[in-house]
Amino acid sequence: MKGSIDYKDFVKLQTQLEQADMDIFCRKCSKELAARLLQKVKPRTPVGNYDNLMPGYERDTAGTLRRNWTGGKDMDPYTYAQSLPVKKQGADYVITVKNPTEYASYVENGHRQTPGRYVPAIGKRLKASWVEGQHFLKISEDEIKTLSPALLEKRLEQKLREVLRD
Repeated sequence: MKGSIDYKDFVKLQTQLEQADMDIFCRKCSKELAARLLQKVKPRTPVGNYDNLMPGYERDTAGTLRRNWTGGKDMDPYTYAQSLPVKKQGADYVITVKNPTEYASYVENGHRQTPGRYVPAIGKRLKASWVEGQHFLKISEDEIKTLSPALLEKRLEQKLREVLRD
């Protein structure tokens, strides 16, 4: 028994896959994941309350920590994520989402303080030696890690349909 195989379709498929720019696809997916992270972390980020400041202290601008997730502007997370650079490191695509606010890590992770120390701005003495972190970034990261495999599978399926349709 003899048979023959026509490889033209395999060659066509290989050509279509080679022409698909997977680098651009991976960068777009990275930016989408970054935008989704910003969309989750920004509303979770606490906003300071400056209503009870002692006389003589300037009222700070509430929302600095939250606003700084998007470069200090009240900007849509998707728009801001598009401006973030994506670096390729080996087989990985890396996008850095950060909050440049000086005290961000203390609010996220917690911090020590000296009990009994008087803080004139709030007109009170500190009571606890440790202030628990609020973990708004960690919670958001965990949600994105859970969501990302399904999202990336969906995007890849869309990309393959687009490539194979041509």
